[in-house]
Amino acid sequence: MSEKTKTLKSFNPLSLIEKYSIKNRTKKTNNYSSFWMGDSMDSHYSIFDNEDLKPSIDIIALSSYRRAIANFVSILTGDSSIKVNYTTSGGSYTDGKTVTISSKMDDKFYDSTVGLALHEGSHIKLSDFDFLRNLENNIPVEYFNRGELKGYRRMEVLSHIKNLLNYVEDRRIDNFVFSTSPGYKGYYHSMYDKYFHAKIIDKALLTFEYTDENWDSYIFRILNITNKNTNLKALKGLRDIWNALDLKTVGRLKSSEDAFKVALEVYNIILNNIPEGTEKTDKDTGEVSYEKADGSDSSDENGEGNGSDDSETLSDDEFDSLLDSVENGKWNNDDSSEGGSSKGKSVEVDLPMSGGSSDGGTDVGKETKKVELTDSQKKSLENAIKKQNKFMKGDLPKKKVTKKVLGDLKTVEESGMSYADVGKDLKSSSEYYTKANPTKCVVVKNLTKSLIESNTLSMLSTYKYSRYGYSSNESDEGYVEKGIRIGTMLGKKLQVRGESRDTKWTRQDKGRLDKRLIAELGFGNERVFSTNFVESYSDAILHISVDASGSMGGDKWENTMTSVVAICKAVSMIQNVDVVVSIRSTHNNNDSYRSRRSGEHPVILIAYDSRVDKFSKVKNLFGFIRCSGTTPEGLCYEAIMNEIIPASNNRESYFLNFSDGMPMFSNDDVDYYHDTALNHTKKMVEEIKNRGIKVLSYFIGDEYDRGERNMDAFKTMYGKDSQFIDVTSVMAVSKTMNKKFLEK
Repeated sequence: MSEKTKTLKSFNPLSLIEKYSIKNRTKKTNNYSSFWMGDSMDSHYSIFDNEDLKPSIDIIALSSYRRAIANFVSILTGDSSIKVNYTTSGGSYTDGKTVTISSKMDDKFYDSTVGLALHEGSHIKLSDFDFLRNLENNIPVEYFNRGELKGYRRMEVLSHIKNLLNYVEDRRIDNFVFSTSPGYKGYYHSMYDKYFHAKIIDKALLTFEYTDENWDSYIFRILNITNKNTNLKALKGLRDIWNALDLKTVGRLKSSEDAFKVALEVYNIILNNIPEGTEKTDKDTGEVSYEKADGSDSSDENGEGNGSDDSETLSDDEFDSLLDSVENGKWNNDDSSEGGSSKGKSVEVDLPMSGGSSDGGTDVGKETKKVELTDSQKKSLENAIKKQNKFMKGDLPKKKVTKKVLGDLKTVEESGMSYADVGKDLKSSSEYYTKANPTKCVVVKNLTKSLIESNTLSMLSTYKYSRYGYSSNESDEGYVEKGIRIGTMLGKKLQVRGESRDTKWTRQDKGRLDKRLIAELGFGNERVFSTNFVESYSDAILHISVDASGSMGGDKWENTMTSVVAICKAVSMIQNVDVVVSIRSTHNNNDSYRSRRSGEHPVILIAYDSRVDKFSKVKNLFGFIRCSGTTPEGLCYEAIMNEIIPASNNRESYFLNFSDGMPMFSNDDVDYYHDTALNHTKKMVEEIKNRGIKVLSYFIGDEYDRGERNMDAFKTMYGKDSQFIDVTSVMAVSKTMNKKFLEK
C-alpha cells in the first residue's frame, strides 16, 4: 500500500476542523456545540473592548450564544415561550419559566452549558413546579414522624425527600430527552461529565467509604447507583432501592407526582434500614427528642463492613490500576447497575462487602484488608459530593452579567448584531502580505437609536453630521434634509410606476365572450370575443451599498449620502419598489497598536430596509452615520450575500455601489490588500450578478483619483460597466436610477 493510500485511509475530517479553525487559541472540548456555533465563542478580542491588554466580554458572541441555545431549547421542548437569559442576580436555578445560563466566556465546556440549558428547559416543560413548591404539604405525616424517631428534624426529612425526588425526576426528564431527541445525548453526557461525574467518585465506590447505614451513605450510593463501580451490597436495602427505581422502565413515570411516589418508596426503604434514634428527655421540660444513632456523626463507630480490622490506603496510581481491572473484566462483580454479573478472572483486591446480606448477590473480591482513601482523596471526595449535591439542587455556579453588560446585550440584540465568517477561500498573492485566513465580519441588521447612543460602532456618532465627534449646528441643512428635498421631486416622477394601463381588444376570434356582441351571432358574426391587455411595471428592489471608509469623508460623503437619501425618499412615495441601504466599514476598539490589530473587524450595517422600516428612520438616524476605518469591500459583501435579493420573473433586482478606491483591511487573521482583495471582491460581485442582479458601481473621486491604474482595478472588481463619477456629480446617480425605474 502506498504512503498516499495509507494517509487517505486514516483521514479524519474532524482533524481538519481542529487544524483550520478560525482561531485555534484554546483546546477544543466542544465536539457538539462547534457544529452550530463554529468558533464564535473562542477567546478573541471584542468590538466592545476598552482596555489595551485585557479583553472584555464579547457581547456579540454572548448574544449569538444565547440565541442559539434558546433555539435549541425551543426545538427540544416545542415551547417557544421558554426564555433563555443570562443570570444577573439571585439564584442560578430555573424559576419554572426561564432558563438561566452562565456568561463565563473563558469556559471551554460549552457543550456542558448547552446540556444544562436543555436539561433546565426540559424541566420547565415536564416538571410540575406547583407540585414541587407544595412538596411539604404533599408528604404524608408518617414520614416526618418516622424521621423524627431516627433523629431527623422535619426540615431534614423534607430535604431528604426533595433530594430523592430531584434524582428520580432527573432520570424521568433525561429519559424523555434521550427517547425523543437522541441527537442531544452528547450535550447531556458533557453536562454530567462536568457537573456530576468524578474519578474520585469512581474510586470511592470501590472502598468502604459511605457504607454505614445513614443518610449520607444512602444518598451517595443512590446518586451514583448507575456508576459502573456501584456495589448493591454496600448498604442494606440498596438492591431494593435499585429495584424500586427500576431505571430501565423509567418511561413509566409520566409526571412529577409519579416520580414523587417512587421517591417516597425509596425513602421508606432507607428509613427501614437506618437505626432508631437515641431517645433523650429534657430534664427541665420533660420533652422527648431523638438523636441520630446511625453513625452519621462519627465515621468510626458504626461501620458495617466485614473483613479484617487492618486497613490499607491506595495511591492514585494503585486506584487507577484497580479501575483498569474493573474496566477490563478482570474483576468479577455481580452487583453492577445492570443487576447482572461480569465474567472474568477475580483478582485479590479489597472491596466493601455486606456480610449476611439477603440481597442475593455474590461476594466481590477477596476480603483480606479494608481499603481506605488517603486524606487528600477524602478531601477530593468531599468536594465531588458537594458538587453532585449542588447539581441535584440546581444550584450551580453561573457567572452573572453586570447591568452594563446586560444593557449592551439588549442593544446588540435589538440591532440584530452577529458575526459572519468571511474570507473562507482567500488566497494570498503577495510575499509581504501573507495572511489569508477566514475572519469575522460584524453584521448589524437594524440601525437603532440605542445603538447610536451606546457609542459601540466607530461608524456611528452620537453627534449629527460629524466625522470626528464634534457637535455641529443641527439646524443647518445637512445631507438628510437635502436628500429629502431632492427625493420628493424625483418621487413625483416615479408615481407613474404605480399606474397600469388596460387595453381592451374586441371582435376577436378567441378570448372572453363579449356580452354586447351576442346579438350579432344571429347575423353570422362569429367574432364576438374580446381580450384585455394590462400594461404595468414589474416590482423592483434596489440594494445600495455605501463605502464608509475614512477616505470617503468630506464632499464625497455629503454628496453620496444626499443621493442615497434622495433615492430612499423617492422610493418611499411609490408602492412597487423597495430599497435596502447597507453601510460598510471597519471597527477597532481603541488607538493602541495591539488592539488595532487584534480587535479590528469588518462591519456592515443594514441601515434601512423599506420592506420593514418607515422612511422616518432615514430622516431621524441617517445623520449620525459617519466615515471611519478602512475598506473591507468583498468581505462585507460575502457577509450579507444571502440578504441581497435575487431577480425573478416578476421582480427586477439592482445592486448599486458607491466607493472611492481600492479595498484594504488587515487584522490578525488576514491581509486584505492588492490582488488578494481585488480577486475576492471580483468573485463576490460575480456571484451577485449570477443571481440575475444588475450591478451598477460608481468610483467617486476628483481628478487626482481618476488615474488609469485606479479605474483598471475598479473595473476588475465591478466589471466594464462600472464608472468614475466626479465628486460634484454624484447626484446624477439618483436621477439615473429614477430613469431605470421608469423603464419597462
